Amino acid sequence: MFSPSQEEHCAPNKEPIKYGELVVLGYNGCLPNGDRGRRKSRFALYKRPKSNGVRASSVHVISTPQASKDPCAQEEGSRAGSCQACAISPSPEEEAISTRGQHSISYTLSRNQTVVVEYTHDKDTDMFQIGRSTESPIDFVVTDTISGNQNDESQITQSTISRFACRIVCDRNPPYTARIFAAGFDSSKNIFLGEKAAKWKNPDGHMDGLTTNGVLVMHPKGGFTEESKPGVWREISVCGDVYTLRETRSAQQRGKLVENETNVLQDGSLIDLCGATLLWRTADGLFHTPTQKHIEALRQEINAARPQCPVGLNTLAFPSINRKDVVEEKQPWAYLTCGHVHGYHNWGHRSDTEANERECPMCRTVGPYVPLWLGCEAGFYVDAGPPTHAFSPCGHVCSEKSAKYWSQIPLPHGTHAFHAACPFCATQLTGEESCVKLIFQGPID
Repeated sequence: MFSPSQEEHCAPNKEPIKYGELVVLGYNGCLPNGDRGRRKSRFALYKRPKSNGVRASSVHVISTPQASKDPCAQEEGSRAGSCQACAISPSPEEEAISTRGQHSISYTLSRNQTVVVEYTHDKDTDMFQIGRSTESPIDFVVTDTISGNQNDESQITQSTISRFACRIVCDRNPPYTARIFAAGFDSSKNIFLGEKAAKWKNPDGHMDGLTTNGVLVMHPKGGFTEESKPGVWREISVCGDVYTLRETRSAQQRGKLVENETNVLQDGSLIDLCGATLLWRTADGLFHTPTQKHIEALRQEINAARPQCPVGLNTLAFPSINRKDVVEEKQPWAYLTCGHVHGYHNWGHRSDTEANERECPMCRTVGPYVPLWLGCEAGFYVDAGPPTHAFSPCGHVCSEKSAKYWSQIPLPHGTHAFHAACPFCATQLTGEESCVKLIFQGPID
């Protein structure tokens, strides 16, 4: 069995310190049209040359009447209020704060009263912002994930991801703790929570609130290992407190405060932005994760064993990682009910079953018959085991423990549903086990 070598992970001393990486679920190594700039399937967070973190400082209560407006309604292709809840026109006091170049969060209590929390520079933290907006404050641009890896942006008519969805703040000193907060600062360095947004004053006096569709987080029990179990999904507030989920994604009433949990990200934490789910991998976690070289070595090892179609007796081979989306002549196919691996053939159709279901010629089991695809995104693997199991019904292949881990993780879907999905293509998993052990036949010679 291969194991990730230290040489593959270690970087020269001159390279900046890595806090961790965010990996978007539903992509098998890159976006369908390729990674470009800040739009990619994987984003590494490094220690910045100069800190850009901020912390709350002063609070201003502003009682100037002002007309409210909702920029979300003016944005083409967006649902009104789908960003951070309706924004408001800044008052003279807010404009004064903006003129000083300070970050601020505005909580609109009514049409004539707003609480503005001013933020000041924090030399001990780095801040990274995630959202749908392509404006400069966003470090990692995220768009809605469509299941099945068919991410045609023309299919997305109304995005539910906020333009400034969340921010991750990392300590610049060991152990480089990363914390997540709902909402991000816009180009004016402001976060606006309008009248319709869920907001409140805590017993200690500080204001807090939730974004329209919320930022959900799930920390796995036992870290991100082969023994991990799914945790409980929670909602993160603008100030980073942890709450139970609302009745529906955009309900006005917040959940209950969970006092014994924090917004600190751990290896394997999942972040859901209502349209895309991100996996957080720590630098230490990545050190023990298989690399692209390791996955490629496993692919070559399988192909070197010359697996054969048990009926056609032709040799099968997984295509190269660069051609992971193109069905090739030697591509292995599998019956996902029993796990028998074959080459492609056009027999076994049953008139009383669905079009994609066939009868396995080896065991007569009827079920989906699909091409197999090697899972190439190393960040989704919980161990470095060989690719022996396939997800159903998509056919993505990975290690047994990785397949069983993701099969038990309930991922948010829509505004109130949860279901397990393949991490490589976001397809909802089906079947009793959601994954199947593959049965390869070796060469007969």
